[in-house]
Amino acid sequence: MCGIFGHLGTIERDLAQRCLNTLQHRGPDGSGLWQDEHVTLGHRRLSILDLSENGKQPMAYGSGRYWITFNGEIYNFLEVRAELEAKGHTFRSESDTEVILAAYAQWGAECLSRFNGMWAFAIWDTQERTLFLARDRFGKKPLFYAELGDGRFAFASEMKALLPLLPAVVPDHKLIKGMTLRSSFAYEATERCLVRGIKRLQAGHHGVVKAGRLVSRRWWNTLDHLPSVPERYEEQVEMLRGLLLDACRIRMRSDVTIGTALSGGLDSSAVFSMLAHINREHGGEARLSKDWQHAIVASFPGTPLDEARFAQQVARHAGGEAQVLEVDPLRYVNELPRMLYLYEDLTVTSPLPFMALYSRIKRAGVTVTLDGHAADELFGGYSTDWAYALLDAGMNMAQIRQVLEVYEGGMPEGTAQFRRPASRLTSYGRRMAATLAKHALGMHSNLGPEYTQHPRWRELDHLSRALFWQTHSFVLPTILRSYDRYGMAASVEIRMPFLDWRIATFAFALPWHAKIRNGFSKAIIRDAAAPYMPHDIAYRRTKIGFNSPIVDWMRGPLKPYFMDTLGSRAFNECPLVDAPRARTLVNHVMDDPQATFKSGERAWWSILPYLWSQALIEGTGHGGTPAGSAADASARASQAVAA
Repeated sequence: MCGIFGHLGTIERDLAQRCLNTLQHRGPDGSGLWQDEHVTLGHRRLSILDLSENGKQPMAYGSGRYWITFNGEIYNFLEVRAELEAKGHTFRSESDTEVILAAYAQWGAECLSRFNGMWAFAIWDTQERTLFLARDRFGKKPLFYAELGDGRFAFASEMKALLPLLPAVVPDHKLIKGMTLRSSFAYEATERCLVRGIKRLQAGHHGVVKAGRLVSRRWWNTLDHLPSVPERYEEQVEMLRGLLLDACRIRMRSDVTIGTALSGGLDSSAVFSMLAHINREHGGEARLSKDWQHAIVASFPGTPLDEARFAQQVARHAGGEAQVLEVDPLRYVNELPRMLYLYEDLTVTSPLPFMALYSRIKRAGVTVTLDGHAADELFGGYSTDWAYALLDAGMNMAQIRQVLEVYEGGMPEGTAQFRRPASRLTSYGRRMAATLAKHALGMHSNLGPEYTQHPRWRELDHLSRALFWQTHSFVLPTILRSYDRYGMAASVEIRMPFLDWRIATFAFALPWHAKIRNGFSKAIIRDAAAPYMPHDIAYRRTKIGFNSPIVDWMRGPLKPYFMDTLGSRAFNECPLVDAPRARTLVNHVMDDPQATFKSGERAWWSILPYLWSQALIEGTGHGGTPAGSAADASARASQAVAA
């Protein structure tokens, strides 16, 4: 896990180093810059595999023909390396980086399909003078680029590294002002970015730069790889159990300490519990970390979002103790501009608790976490997924009742007034299903013909199509972006076993009733993981989720901050916000005791573009220096967040 930068064409070394230094938070363990007359490659290193000098980048292979700068991890690098050694390749390091280079030398772009991991990398072929860029299947690792004219081209892990190269740093006003809370989830799956002149290489794509322009194409389509699954549910459970255990096992390969950001919910609890089982069964296996049992929990005392007691139960069941971080917003509020600078995008909730959590994880000596992200999108964990399943249930009353039990069971404690008799629930569910069916028409069109005109698309049921959209076009891309930034702000690598490509393709080959079953969402995960975790956690219905208690904070400790922001001249003159509307939304949250979490999200969103532009564009997030001339801004920002 690292930060990468590169430039085709002539660039002064000092300027290239300044661009690279903005990524210091992604790689505090080392810096490398390699240049020839055609290209510059830069790398900030976070040492995880092969901590020696042999693992540093940019790295060369093939008598110096190929050079790489790489961000990510190839979890199955040992298996790929063994295959390459059988073909006559030799290695001087114990890193996965050198395996990528040898694989590219052997198979070219086809090497990507052999990797199980997350990556964004660039390979320069000194013989052909070609620059090859690639991004992993689901876009776990970011890759931005700018076509600068006159044959010049630059790429980087974050936008901030490209800002010094732009003639002017100008927000995309149309994109920003046109976004709503809902549509804010959509742009991450496209090439569009918040700053004009910067684009994103899309997930599952690779490309070659020609005359300063990137020519890219899709190399991965999930629908091309759906496996055959057993018909019996019990066998499906066994298959998922084996896949998830192996996904966790290969993600335990690390030469540094690993841990888990444990929420107490099903997904992260399943992962942590499986780590304990794998340690018992596979302890001593090559490259598996022996130091894995670190569980860190974010706690929000006195708010409905606090799940610390559940997380502690899971940690003790696995034979350890969880470290609890009580998130005090007053401690971090002055660092919010720096957090937004490090995040550098728009997010529907404050990054404060997330960055505080991973900063605490880093201080605990943990460099790699295995977390539970992506399970909701793949297996039906969100509050409206049951309604799509209701469409699939048709007129089967037994299945209808099981689906409606998911709706009832997911209601938070103390909300009995929202429960309805079965007959009324059925009517309500039908109306909800009809609404979602109409929504699905537009939803599917957002996916593009490479999916919706694919022969396998017709085989997917309503729930699987909705989850496919969430995974590839809407929710998950934004979650992946967010957790990349949250972890990297603290120099922590986040690994996601549920997003192993074998599990993702398996999920979309399953029928809907393997996911919504017997009154439970994500039923197959519960049944697969139950042998390794506390029973009441595996079958706990109420979903809270890790989020910012923004309503409580706006009314309480952060009220002065938000009031000062709304009253400032800079805010009221910012062209990216509707200042009167923002004041109305924020005042509603502060004054109305019935204000909901969604109200808090809308209020936060109404002022966020101003806070973002101040942090990234105007320079308040990195010491007051305009973004276009930032030098070591990222280092100062990340140090402040970690303090």
